[in-house]
Amino acid sequence: MVEFSEEGARALGRSYWVEVERSTFGLVRQAARGSGVRLCLLGRGPTLLELGVPDVVATPRLVRCRFAIAGGLLARRPQGDITFTQTRDHGLQLSSTIRNFLPTLAARHGKPHWTGALYDQLQSRLHVFISRRYFARLTREVER
Repeated sequence: MVEFSEEGARALGRSYWVEVERSTFGLVRQAARGSGVRLCLLGRGPTLLELGVPDVVATPRLVRCRFAIAGGLLARRPQGDITFTQTRDHGLQLSSTIRNFLPTLAARHGKPHWTGALYDQLQSRLHVFISRRYFARLTREVER
C-alpha cells in the first residue's frame, strides 16, 4: 500500500506500469513521453497505449491516480481512462478501473462476437493477470 499523499497516489500509477514491464518480461515497456505514459514494444517499437499526465487526488482516506487514454494501437480512439485507487474506509482497499475504453481488438457493434476473440482471449486476460500481480505486490509490501 502507499501513503495517503500526492506522492502516494503517483506511486500507485508508477507501480502498475512497472508491473506491466515485469509481467510481460520486458516485451512491453514505458518509453519517454514527457510526464504521461507511453507503452511500446521493447520500449521503442510501436506505441501500444498512450496515456496522459496522471491526475492525482489525495485525502486522508483516499489516494487516486487517473490516466486518460490518449491513443495507441490498442485503443480504437482516444477515449476513456484507467484509474488506480486506494481507500481507507473499511480497512485498506485497492482498486483499478478502466472506463469508457474502446479497445481496437474488441468486437465492433453489429459484428459477430467472435471478431473480438483476440481481445477476450489476450488483451483482457493480460490486464486481469497484471492487475492481480500489481495488487499482490502492493499487499506484500505492506506485510513486510
